[in-house]
Amino acid sequence: MALQDRPTALGGNPVKAPDIAAVNSAANRLSKVIVRTPLIPLHNYDYSNEILLKAEILQPIGSYKVRGVYNWAASLTESQRKRGFSTHSAGNTAQALGYVAGLFGVKARSLIPDTTPRIKIQSIENYGVTPVMMPFEQILDFVLKEGWRHDHYSFLDPWGDPMMITGNGTIALEILDDCPDVESVFIPVGGGGLIAGVGSVLKKLKPSIQIFGVQAKACPALHAAFENGHPIWVDSQATICEGVAVPFISDEIYPLLRKIIDKVVLVSEKSARKAISWLANRNNLVVEGSGGLSVAAATATPADRRGKTVCILSGSAIEPTTLAAIINGSDDFGCL
Repeated sequence: MALQDRPTALGGNPVKAPDIAAVNSAANRLSKVIVRTPLIPLHNYDYSNEILLKAEILQPIGSYKVRGVYNWAASLTESQRKRGFSTHSAGNTAQALGYVAGLFGVKARSLIPDTTPRIKIQSIENYGVTPVMMPFEQILDFVLKEGWRHDHYSFLDPWGDPMMITGNGTIALEILDDCPDVESVFIPVGGGGLIAGVGSVLKKLKPSIQIFGVQAKACPALHAAFENGHPIWVDSQATICEGVAVPFISDEIYPLLRKIIDKVVLVSEKSARKAISWLANRNNLVVEGSGGLSVAAATATPADRRGKTVCILSGSAIEPTTLAAIINGSDDFGCL
């Protein structure tokens, strides 16, 4: 089937912005489970602190995903939890699912693209998740045909579940508490669940704030949707940012993203690698490709266009050999 003929609807309800009261309740629910991650200045030599890093890589699983997954699991009935948890994931959601399943004492399973880095697969297995490896196209077929309806497991939609998006929104509360004068926030975008939660809450509480969605040039699904006025499939290329390599934005989440995002920034593979190198060498922080996207985009955006900036470091699962090769190369931090 040609790309332009492929469906972009997942069959669910339109994704709505989370209610602020619900986000506050989620924050209370998560307080004993997650790390309240700090805002860390991006290292530079002029002491400006104009770019701050929301270090979600410090969460128990090395990713923000634990916020949304736990909030979703906590909303289930006891009988639903006893069925076990299932999702589809490029790695981080599956790790979060396993971590949360362990907290509730239930089993977990995840469909995993067969191109997923080995370090993520090992971590998924270490958290007790049964990985079901298959081509990404087969996973998308499962999702689009709602194959999860025939499963015994309680299924988490990682791209649009409202309780997961509400949990993600707790990041916004912390950003505004710690940096009330923030003027822009740069957020990586895959399926859109992170930016839907964080961006919606930020826009509700501080309407003047700028929300930048960041994607890899190798898989610019959000950018293509904005350019065409509706979701379309893109031809996804190999990328170090595999965690956000989703080839389409769903019909269900697109209207919300169109409403809250001010600008989409695309990042080259070279710039993504430079961001990984900079963060490791200068800030002593390890990020995966997707986790460094926000920094690559922010540093390429003129300061007068973004003002006081927060970049969300979304995940840290990178192959050690890949990280070593990047660190040992040039850490010259240039433009996109």
